[in-house]
Amino acid sequence: MYDVENIRKQFPILGEKVYNRPLVYLDNAATTQKPKCVIDTHTDVYTHINSNIHRGVHHLSNVCTDAFEKARRTIAQHFNADQNEIIFTRGTTEAINLLAFSFGETYCKSSDEIVISAMEHHANIVPWQMLCERKSMTLRVAPINDRGELIVDELYKLLNSKTKLVAIAHVSNVMGTVNPIEEIIERAHSQGIPVLVDAAQSAPHRTIDVKKLDCDFMAFSGHKMYAPTGTGALYGKKRWLDEMIPYHGGGEMIEKVTFAKTTYNVLPFKFEAGTPDYVGSIAFGRAIEFMDEIGTDNIARHEREISEYAREKLSEIDGIKFIGEAENRAGAVSFLLGKTHPYDTGMILDKMGIAVRTGHHCAQPLMERFGITGTVRASFAMYNTKEEVDILIDGVKRVKMMMGI
Repeated sequence: MYDVENIRKQFPILGEKVYNRPLVYLDNAATTQKPKCVIDTHTDVYTHINSNIHRGVHHLSNVCTDAFEKARRTIAQHFNADQNEIIFTRGTTEAINLLAFSFGETYCKSSDEIVISAMEHHANIVPWQMLCERKSMTLRVAPINDRGELIVDELYKLLNSKTKLVAIAHVSNVMGTVNPIEEIIERAHSQGIPVLVDAAQSAPHRTIDVKKLDCDFMAFSGHKMYAPTGTGALYGKKRWLDEMIPYHGGGEMIEKVTFAKTTYNVLPFKFEAGTPDYVGSIAFGRAIEFMDEIGTDNIARHEREISEYAREKLSEIDGIKFIGEAENRAGAVSFLLGKTHPYDTGMILDKMGIAVRTGHHCAQPLMERFGITGTVRASFAMYNTKEEVDILIDGVKRVKMMMGI
């Protein structure tokens, strides 16, 4: 039995009130709330073992280092990766920026191409644009159809001898579209092209085995997986990471420094210059343990049930228009209510204690594709309930009444 009420009790913030109403938190695609065990871990590190890692011979440094590397092992095991293939970052955005620089400087040259899709988050667009500008390369964009589905045949037409990388979202942060990532990876590999998977919106919601998936790189955020903000990681196959030059220079990533030359540390430390957020990363490890205790597949089933219920109930409201109606969906539900501006809908819902996200969701090219400026987005996590969805539905009906729709 999936005991959602017991799970909810482990998230202190869910007991808060907003404008004297119980908080209904439906903004999980932006960030998830944190369970008490993660909050306690964060506090316990600062209270009992805080010391800079990897650099000391004293007790606190050794204990803190062990906790940090244990977190890396936990995350690696969760995704079936090798420990030295997990590079700690501040989140998906930094992970993709790291890759765009290091991969680009190592493997790319003028006239080469990067392939992305029309549904990408800005974090999987801008770093590649910067690389293309820096190297006089070309960014190719695979189109989507009116349902918000990737036109895979058009993506495959873009692949050629100049393609250095395919960078693709596993799940759209706006529409919840699930891309056929396994098929895309297989097709790209058949032409010798590596693939980056942006797993920001899939890693929190489904089991991912990177060896089975066979992706070359995967970026994901801790703060969307019940961990502290400013945490995340880049997974990369060792063969690529070994060859790639570092993104940042400084302490920890060095083997030896002279004024003539610097040699670099082994993986994963080669890409982790400076003092990391080891406290957040240790808590990230605890968040992954928490997810594993509940079961990622169990979480996925519950969230799918809640998401489908929300979409069904919203579809019964006259004036609702969904943005993204892919056959294979997960996570987020984006919609518009008549001609009401998303901001107005979000503000009225907020006064009812309902937290949703409004705007372009860092996907302006996708908004342009549909001829809109933004949407209202409700997104779900392990602790959401059908009762909360019912409150959302009542709220949307209230907006409709107030706006005279």
